[in-house]
Amino acid sequence: MAGLFESAGSGAAIALDEFEASILRSLEVQMLELIGPPPGGESDDPLAALFAEGPSEAPGDPALLRLFPDAYGGPGAPEDPRTAEMASEFRRYTELDLRARKREDALAVVRALDGLGGAGGELEVGPDDFQRWLGAMNDLRLTLAVRLEVSEEDADELYRLPDSDPRKPLVIAYLWLGGLQESLLDAMTG
Repeated sequence: MAGLFESAGSGAAIALDEFEASILRSLEVQMLELIGPPPGGESDDPLAALFAEGPSEAPGDPALLRLFPDAYGGPGAPEDPRTAEMASEFRRYTELDLRARKREDALAVVRALDGLGGAGGELEVGPDDFQRWLGAMNDLRLTLAVRLEVSEEDADELYRLPDSDPRKPLVIAYLWLGGLQESLLDAMTG
């Protein structure tokens, strides 16, 4: 997979072949499924959305917990009742907005890829969409890192996985997304 972002005017462009576009779209659709629908489904009622409260408990799925971590305390920190209460309250009032933003980021990428008509081609990302694309790719990388149980200590080992390792396709996707993210940042600042 060689497609990387390059500067293009005030935005960035990437040439994706059909395979690359399909993989990226599939990963983003899976992200949408992981994040889940908005509360009450796809309602456009702004009043209902304004008064909806999110969950007060942390997600049980480690990938979702990585995407929606506790604001207070944290992994390995001793949990006292006050910290747990503060984390619960913070989650209740912020998680729905965070989920909505992550959903919108993933949808922006899916829609852009759909614009290619199921084939490869050149895709342009304007300045208004940089943050969405970076956020969507970051969410994918965080999720894959959790699923692959990647830590900073063993990140170099990913490059040496044998082809027979069942994690290899996910590792390739993880590394490719890192390259896409880095090239988009370079295109933004270059």
